[in-house]
Amino acid sequence: MFWYDHDPGGWGWFTMSVGMILFWGVLITFGVLLWRALSRPDGSGAMSAPAPRRPTPEQLLAERFARGELDENAYRRGLTVLRGHGDDPGPDGR
Repeated sequence: MFWYDHDPGGWGWFTMSVGMILFWGVLITFGVLLWRALSRPDGSGAMSAPAPRRPTPEQLLAERFARGELDENAYRRGLTVLRGHGDDPGPDGR
C-alpha cells in the first residue's frame, strides 16, 4: 500500500521544487500583467483617469469676457449667436 515509504526520493523533491517555482512564477506574472492592463495611462484600462473635457463655446466666450477681452455688448451678441436666437441684437447690442 505505501510503495515509496512516504518519501518521494531525490528526483521527486527536485520536480516538486521546480513545479512550485513555475507555479508561483506564472501566478505572479499573470497578476502583474493584469494589473498593468487595468491601469494603463492611455485610457484603455478601467482605472485610468477620465479625459479632460473641452470647454464649450459659451464657456470660452465667458472666459474672454472675464479677462476683459470683450465688452458687455460683444459678449451678449456672442451669446445670442451661439444660442441660435433668431433676433439680431443690432450694431449696439440691443
